[in-house]
Amino acid sequence: MTNPSDTPTYTPPGTPPGPPGTAPATVRARVPVTLSRVRDRSADLVTFHGLPDPGEHFAVVVPAPPAAVTTTDARPAGAEAPLVRLHSECLTGDVLGSARCDCGPQLDEALQSIADQGGAVLYLRQEGRGIGLYNKLDTYVLQQQDYDTFAANRMIGRGDDEREYGAAAAMLRALGLTRIRLLTNNPDKVRELREHGIEITEVLPTGVYVTSENARYLAAKAEIGGHHLPRLQETAA
Repeated sequence: MTNPSDTPTYTPPGTPPGPPGTAPATVRARVPVTLSRVRDRSADLVTFHGLPDPGEHFAVVVPAPPAAVTTTDARPAGAEAPLVRLHSECLTGDVLGSARCDCGPQLDEALQSIADQGGAVLYLRQEGRGIGLYNKLDTYVLQQQDYDTFAANRMIGRGDDEREYGAAAAMLRALGLTRIRLLTNNPDKVRELREHGIEITEVLPTGVYVTSENARYLAAKAEIGGHHLPRLQETAA
């Protein structure tokens, strides 16, 4: 019988001492993959040590294609900075394609744009604006009773939005991406990254993906959550 103490263990290289958040985050592992969703582009999945929260956040890093690399003076201001999307996990939208939110289309758009230009998607394990999958589905029950997404969160004893982006800033520093263009409609992401020392040269809005099932949700994000969705009414018309 094998003694468990004799079983070899795997320790990823570069494992830092101390609990998370006591030292700068570092890259734990970098795994090459092919992204069939964006024309079979090559990318790296990157995990991290020492993030300031326990979430298993990861990055999808895509190098710029040769056609996107230019040294001419005609390029737009800030184009030399890589494009970055902070994308909060949404199993129902990202994996199942649920029409109750716009998360799946936003992820597809981000992967496409970053495959075209180079950059990274930070996939943050913040399901349901930080309240978790089960709690999110509980709020869906309340939303069916005509409560908006933020009121539903409060009714189950949770905050409107419990996400923080310190881990995202730590991931960017570990990747050497301290000067970026940010793909987002959420001003909180811009503000927090800047507070954590990330230089954002340009903020690019994502598309507005309205369905009959998510129109009220998107309206609440704009009116209550402060998201920049100026094309919402036009798109919904």
